[in-house]
Amino acid sequence: MAVYTIAFIAYAVDVARRSAAKAVPAAARELVGAGAPVGAPAVTDAPERADASVVAPPGRGARIGFALTVLAWALHVVGVVLRGIAAERVPWANMYEFALTGVAMIVGVFLVSRLWRDMNFLGVFITGLATVFLGAATVNFYVSIAPLQPGLQSPWLVIHVFVATLGTGLFALGSGLSILQLIKERRSNAFLRSVPSTVQLEDLAYRVGVIGFIAWTFTLIAGAVWAEHAWGRYWGWDTKEVWTFVIWVIYAGYIHARATRGWRGTRSAWLQLVGFAAVIFNFTVVNLFFKGLHAYSGL
Repeated sequence: MAVYTIAFIAYAVDVARRSAAKAVPAAARELVGAGAPVGAPAVTDAPERADASVVAPPGRGARIGFALTVLAWALHVVGVVLRGIAAERVPWANMYEFALTGVAMIVGVFLVSRLWRDMNFLGVFITGLATVFLGAATVNFYVSIAPLQPGLQSPWLVIHVFVATLGTGLFALGSGLSILQLIKERRSNAFLRSVPSTVQLEDLAYRVGVIGFIAWTFTLIAGAVWAEHAWGRYWGWDTKEVWTFVIWVIYAGYIHARATRGWRGTRSAWLQLVGFAAVIFNFTVVNLFFKGLHAYSGL
C-alpha cells in the first residue's frame, strides 16, 4: 500500500504538471516565408488547425510512477503467494483474500495492457483504486488464516475465482477509460489533449469490456458447474448467483447497445460505469448484507 501510494503521488504530480502546462499552438511553430532560418526545411503541409496544440509528453513523474507500480505489484503478488503458502491452499477463502487477489489482478491487467497499448495515462486511477481497495480490505475484512470450508474444497474454486478476478480487472480498466472519456468531453487542458481522443478512449473501453464480458460469461458457467458439484443443482437463485447474472446482463446490454443500437459517446461510457458499479456492489453489499449459500464469502 505504501508503494502504491507513492506511485499514485508520482502519477498525480505528473498529471498536475502536464495539466498546468501552457499549450503552444502548432500553427505558430510553422516556418513560413522569408523569415525562416537558413537551412530550415521547407513547409509543404497545410497548417494545422488553430486549436491544435503541442502538449508536454509523459515526464519523469509518470516514469517513476510506472516503475513504482511494477514494484508495488511485485510485492503485492509475493504477499498473495505467501498468504497461500501459510494457509496451504489458494488464498481465496474470504473477502480479505478475494480483495487481495482481485486488486492484484486489476493492477496486473493494467501493467500487461502496456504490451498492447500504453495506458500510463490511467496510472492515477489504477494506483488510487489499488490503494483505497487494499486499505478498505485491510481495515474492514482482515481475518486470520483458517481452513478452507467444505463448500470451497474443489478445483473449481481456482477456475471460478481466477476468471472472475480477471473479468473484474478488465472491467476496472474499462471503467477508467470511460471516466477519462467523460472528463475529456467536458474539460480541456494540456494533459487531456495528450491522451487519446474520446472516440479512441471509447473504442478501447469497448474492446476491454468485450474481453471482460467473455471472462464473466465463463465465470457464470464455471460457477454453475461448481454449484452442481457442491449442492446438486446448477442454478438456485441464490443472491450471489442473481447479482452475478445481473452484471452479465448489464455488460451484455452494453455490448449490444453499442454494437447494434448505435449507443456511442456519453451513453456508452455511463453504461460501462453502471456495470462496474454493479461489480463493486456484488463484492461488497451483496457479500456483507445478503444471506445465501455464498455467505462464506463475507467472512
